[in-house]
Amino acid sequence: MALFKEKKKGLLGGLFAAFSGVDEDFLDELEERLILADAGVETAEMAVDALRQEKKLKGADVQAKLVDILTAEMEKAGSPELCLATKPAVVVMVGVNGVGKTTTIGKLSKQFHDQGKKVLLCAADTFRAAASEQLGIWAQRTGADIVRHGEGGDPGAVVFDACSAAKARGSDIIIVDTAGRLHNKQNLMNELTKLTKIIGRELPGADCEILLVLDATTGQNGLIQAEQFAKAAGVTGIVLTKLDGTAKGGVVFSIAQRLGVPVKFAGVGEGAEDLRPFDAREFAEAMLQ
Repeated sequence: MALFKEKKKGLLGGLFAAFSGVDEDFLDELEERLILADAGVETAEMAVDALRQEKKLKGADVQAKLVDILTAEMEKAGSPELCLATKPAVVVMVGVNGVGKTTTIGKLSKQFHDQGKKVLLCAADTFRAAASEQLGIWAQRTGADIVRHGEGGDPGAVVFDACSAAKARGSDIIIVDTAGRLHNKQNLMNELTKLTKIIGRELPGADCEILLVLDATTGQNGLIQAEQFAKAAGVTGIVLTKLDGTAKGGVVFSIAQRLGVPVKFAGVGEGAEDLRPFDAREFAEAMLQ
């Protein structure tokens, strides 16, 4: 399945159309446009330095070479495939408020259900009003079980009960919803660390993916978020949402380069089918149109 339903409008097409050779003026303009695409200074400098070694490239070749460079940088971070071979396996969704975390959980639940998996949703976001109810709606829509406590309850207790229920019910996958939190609120980040420790204790040896949901419109602030969540929870992958609009999403290059964390999924719409496996090459090509 293609990552994008239609070609995204990139920032670099006009530059390549006017290409007259790899000179310093071209490279300066290219670096500036990569930074404007939220790729970050480090990534932009790395890509331009690599192109600087290529003195005989023509316009189309330069664009293709740049796609190769950015794709290779993304692929260094690891595979976009989820590692969920154990029964049960766990997916913990983390991120700040408003990035589409609960919706992403619903989409993942639907995809796992369609694969014949028995899914259990864990409503560990006990802080936000109606969070449990929203997750319950997704459970009904996707045929998943759900474990939840009352609003204001202990998230750790919900996770403990979900682990116990998954073992008792023979669930294949637990998807844990966590409270949206500011990455600079240390007490909330410490709680996230506690939740992952409970999972490790109650399900020793279980495969566990910690997926950070990032809004593609966030820009380089997404790198700061990724650094803090990686420190607190050991993030194993990124879900990049809201790519169906004008968002550039280039921050994922910085995340891959600095943190070595791969993008696993891209959200390109509201439907369950619009949460798509991330394709680094297709993403780079779209951004460089």
